[in-house]
Amino acid sequence: MPMHNPACEIELSPAFHDCDPMHVVWHGNYFKYLEIARCALLQRHDYDYPQMLESGYLWPVVDARIKYVRPLRYQQALRVSAEIVEWENRLKMQYEIHDARDGQLLTRAMTIQVAVDVTSNEMLYQCPAVLWQRLGVPAP
Repeated sequence: MPMHNPACEIELSPAFHDCDPMHVVWHGNYFKYLEIARCALLQRHDYDYPQMLESGYLWPVVDARIKYVRPLRYQQALRVSAEIVEWENRLKMQYEIHDARDGQLLTRAMTIQVAVDVTSNEMLYQCPAVLWQRLGVPAP
């Protein structure tokens, strides 16, 4: 059964404080843009970080990779997309950042999050049922 709304796209423009003296976004700030898109996608499923905690789980990022294809620049109009591509044993998302005007690909990235039980502080080896329910997919 396919998931409802597995992807989300947001628009933003880098602020001056995100840039280096050459008006290029500092490489570490790209992760902030990915986080904004990830939260927008999780909000669509009513399972953003406050709901994750309420359900008894923390979801730390345990792996993150990024490919800087072209630089992001001060006030450049951007489209940042996030898509859930795995949810069985981990929550894996893929991202792309495009120039909003010409559609040119600027960045590719992925993150992996795992469920950690709030009470025991133990990592789960299968995602909890609440994630499956929120995503609208059948549990294993």
